[in-house]
Amino acid sequence: MGKRNDEVVMVLAMVGLVVGVAIVNVNATNVEMNLSLLQIENKLKLLNKPSIKTIYSEDGDIMECVDVYKQPAFDHPLLKNHTIQMKPDLSIDLKMSSTQNESFGSRLYPFQTWQKSGSCPKGTIPIRRVGREDLLRANSLHHFGKKFPYGDSKLGQEFNRSTAILITTGVNYIGASGNINVWNPKVDLPNDFTASKVWLKNGPSEKFESVEAGWMVNPKLYGDAKTRLSLYWTVDSYKTTGCFDLTCSGFVQTNPSVAIGAVIEPLSSTNGQQYTISIGIFQDPHSGNWWLKFQGNPVGYWPSTLFGYLDHSATLVEWGGEVFSSNIKIVPHTGTGMGSGDYASGLYEYASFVKEPRIVDYSLQLKYPDRVGTWADEPSCYSVDNYQQSYTTEPVFYFGGPGLSRDCH
Repeated sequence: MGKRNDEVVMVLAMVGLVVGVAIVNVNATNVEMNLSLLQIENKLKLLNKPSIKTIYSEDGDIMECVDVYKQPAFDHPLLKNHTIQMKPDLSIDLKMSSTQNESFGSRLYPFQTWQKSGSCPKGTIPIRRVGREDLLRANSLHHFGKKFPYGDSKLGQEFNRSTAILITTGVNYIGASGNINVWNPKVDLPNDFTASKVWLKNGPSEKFESVEAGWMVNPKLYGDAKTRLSLYWTVDSYKTTGCFDLTCSGFVQTNPSVAIGAVIEPLSSTNGQQYTISIGIFQDPHSGNWWLKFQGNPVGYWPSTLFGYLDHSATLVEWGGEVFSSNIKIVPHTGTGMGSGDYASGLYEYASFVKEPRIVDYSLQLKYPDRVGTWADEPSCYSVDNYQQSYTTEPVFYFGGPGLSRDCH
């Protein structure tokens, strides 16, 4: 009888131990879950500043009109005592605007969908609200709104990125612009994105600095496959610094009428109407800030204090497209398209293009670059053609492609 009681006690003790371990594990899981939820809520508070007005767009976006002095930019340690430059230097602004207006007197411009639902009052800027579901789609809270490093920059190997670009290099550029037609290419894999934009860069390949803007389709970031106005910056080749749009501190917005990250419409169509956006990035000669212009209007700027190499000028300008995917330069290739999704050889009404690519040097004049070249990482997947119809006309840069296809494996 005593032996049986001992066995019962032992069994009960073992059960208690198992139950105790289970309770500890459950508690540990609960602590971890609560910690994650707390981190998500803290991140949302950091990103979504208190607003003066809320606008519900028909495309599902929610725009918050935030006091211009309380925007996310000023969370950056280098901008704690920053004085906002409300508009760029007048002389360079007038030169750039007049040239663009003359060139585009008869062009059809897209607009942003949210603008049909309201406007932000003076002294505020529209910021797309970030939701909990946006953060949960990210690989981690740290990587939300960021590109992944493109490979081994020291060896010049970019494993996850494919570009098709027009490029100029060799002198000091303090600005660049271009007019890009707007499409909605297919995005194949969950982490893929595709973009068409203008880049200005400076610095060594392993730690280059870049400011860039254009349109993008990025379901991972935005939760849909719509075409949106997008910008990015980095000071270390995308390793740790910078982000898309306003998802981190850095870019200072001043324009109450443009929402970065908002949907653009209408879109260009094959063998049909072409809609273009005008993107300009230039450095204010007095403050050194890099100003972004959209459709000829200043939107805001990247403060010069963020940069080292780019604090005085850029040495490299690129126009064109990029696709990011883990299935780049391997078999099978991603089916994410670039530009219109058609090859450059399709030309007007079929391929994506950049018209009037311009640079600004110390003459403070917009002009076609003295020397340009083209580059495609994967010509069978995404091609390029700086097509000149005649000796008396300026070239138009065509680019793009479908990704995975008969020619791209």
